[in-house]
Formats: sequence, C-alpha cells, structure tokens
Amino acid sequence: MDAFFAAIEQRDNPTLKNKPVIISGKSKRSVVATASYEARLFGIRSAMPVFQAKQKCDHLVIVPGNMKKYRAESKKMMEIISHFSPLVEQVSIDEAYIDIKGCERLFGSPENIARSIKKYIYNELFLTCSVGIAPIKFLSKIASDMNKPDGITIIKRSQVKNFIFSLPIQKVSGIGKSAMKKMEILQIKTLGDINKYTLPILTQKFGKMGQKLIALSNGIDPSRVETNYTRKSISSETTLSKDIFDFETIKQMILDRSQSVGRELRKKNFVCENVFIKLKFSDFSQITRSKKLDTSICSSAAIFNEALALYKKVQLKKRIRLVGVGVTALKDKNTPVQMQLIQDQSRQKKQWESVDSAVDSISEKFGTHIIKKASLSELNYRRNSDAKNSN
Repeated sequence: MDAFFAAIEQRDNPTLKNKPVIISGKSKRSVVATASYEARLFGIRSAMPVFQAKQKCDHLVIVPGNMKKYRAESKKMMEIISHFSPLVEQVSIDEAYIDIKGCERLFGSPENIARSIKKYIYNELFLTCSVGIAPIKFLSKIASDMNKPDGITIIKRSQVKNFIFSLPIQKVSGIGKSAMKKMEILQIKTLGDINKYTLPILTQKFGKMGQKLIALSNGIDPSRVETNYTRKSISSETTLSKDIFDFETIKQMILDRSQSVGRELRKKNFVCENVFIKLKFSDFSQITRSKKLDTSICSSAAIFNEALALYKKVQLKKRIRLVGVGVTALKDKNTPVQMQLIQDQSRQKKQWESVDSAVDSISEKFGTHIIKKASLSELNYRRNSDAKNSN
C-alpha cells in the first residue's frame, strides 16, 4: 500500500489532502510512523524523530495514529487480494505476496491481474497501492517499491539476469550497515558483483548470508508464498519524554513494556523461548540484548525478570531515550513441553500465569489501563509531573 496510515487519514479527512502529513505518537519525542508523499518531498521518512521532521517542514501536519482503524482497512485489503488467488502471504499490515501461477485463465495476464487488484482496492477503499511482478519472490518485493505511488513494475524472466546485474546491493533485504561496510571494502556495488567472489570468501565475510547472496545473484530464490504465516516476534517500545539515566525509572519502563508484550503473547495463545531488550541512547545509537530461555514462558512477570536481568548487564554510559522489550521463538501455548525437574518453579510459573489471565480478562472488559501495578501508577505520576513542569 502507498503511505498506508497517512493515506487513510487523508481519505477520511479531506482537509489533509495534498498536505504534508505524518502519523506519529502524541509525545514530542515520538518518531514518524508513516509520511505522506507530500511530506516525503521535504526529506521526511519513517522512523525519523518528529522534531527533525518539523525542522524540514514548518507546515507539517501531525496526526495521532489509530491502529484499530488501520487494522480494519488492512483486513479489507487482504480480503480483496484473496479473491484473485488462494495463495496469499501477509507480511505486514500493508504488504503481501501473492502467487498467481495458474490464475491466468480466470483473470488474464499478470499485468491484468495487477491492474484488477489495484482497481478493486481503489473502488472499495479509495486507497492506492503499488504492485511488483516477477518470476521469483525476492524480485517481486523490490519491484513493488520501484514505481511508488500507484505504480506497476514488471520484471520478466528474460530480464532477470540484467536486472540483478545492475541492482544496487543495498536493495537486498538483510544488508545492513555492517554488511555494507564489508561490501565497500570488497568493492561490491551491485548484486551482480557478488559473482566475483567464491562461496568460501563470502561465507567468511557474511556467514550464512554468503550462500544466500550467491543464489540471489544467479536469480535463484526457492522461497514460496507461505499461506500459513507464523508470527515470529512480539515487541513493544516507548520513547521517553526526556533522556534518562535513572535506574528505577528505566526499570518501571521495562515493567510497563513487559506487561504489554505479555498481554499480546497470551492474547495470541503463544509462549516464547527468547526475550530481548532494545535501548536507544541520547545520540540515537542503539543496542539490543537477548537471552534464550531454558523453558517457555508467557507471564508478564517472567518476561520482566528476564528483560531486567539483560538490562542490568548493560554498562550504561549514555542517557536513554527509548526502551523496548520483545520476545521471539514463539510457539503455540498448547505445544507439549518436557516436564520440569524443579516443581517449585513450575508452580510459581503457573501461579503468575493465572494472575495474568485474570488481569487480561478485566482489561478486555474495561480497558488496559483499568488495572495496573502500583509501581506503574508512580511512573504515571512522574510523567504527569514532568509534563506540568515542562509546560
């Protein structure tokens, strides 16, 4: 979808049309969730701090996000897509892969299918999208970003070799800043340049990614459209009202985020086997720390204990502006697990899960903020006091 959140707000509020709009949180220190194409002309992009966005555009319109509305529109969009093929893989709230092999008899050529999808989405939702068509999944993703907004890009099988040869290496998913530094040393500028090196050299430099890069550089991508998508992680983060160094405040933030993650984990009927924290500092550098657990958990208390233990190992040298907690290695809660040898820990774990279930039921009926830890009430008091003092 094209600037999905911003496009929905511009559709629903005509006064926002043709104006530079960003979707963001209410805090002065929030970041841009989505920028309209009018805002992007000023160099504004997703994940940019709002204060920087305002510096780039003095008449920028900031709209608080409404995830409930965006999820509802996403569901409608996915329903439209599913009419054209049963093989749909939703990879985010506004993006999906579609395998259209064998659908030509019903809907025509790949280009006709793309135009029909775009037409239906616009007629039903009054929103535009961009479509990429390619013989392999990897290239369809790249093609979908090439002619935004409201575009169609087709990479035919006969064009794959030349396209890959000239594709900038930074466009390949998984190539981050660290990998790019190595690419520069090796003078790898395009995906085609990968073929200058052997597998042992690429494996030495990039690990498992080396083998994948060789395959992609030769137009090989065996990955399929996965209809049974399994969520891989759940996380929650918050940008603080001011940079802090205070242990107790950060501890309460970790507790707050752990409760949010735990609640979502239980709502999806998952347990996790890995916990991680994310810290962003005053200079915008960031780190993550994670731990693989000996047993699966879903209680907020257990997530908090693991996250706090990770934080205590960080040698803090700079003030913190963002705190995040997350979990990975998710499994269905009903998956059989090995019996624990230490029964006291098992009983304690079940007790906390019972408490969480009771709190979840109350929150579901009356709202997530109707019941909270006493320490978090103190945190809210501090936030309100800080806001009054800043005003």
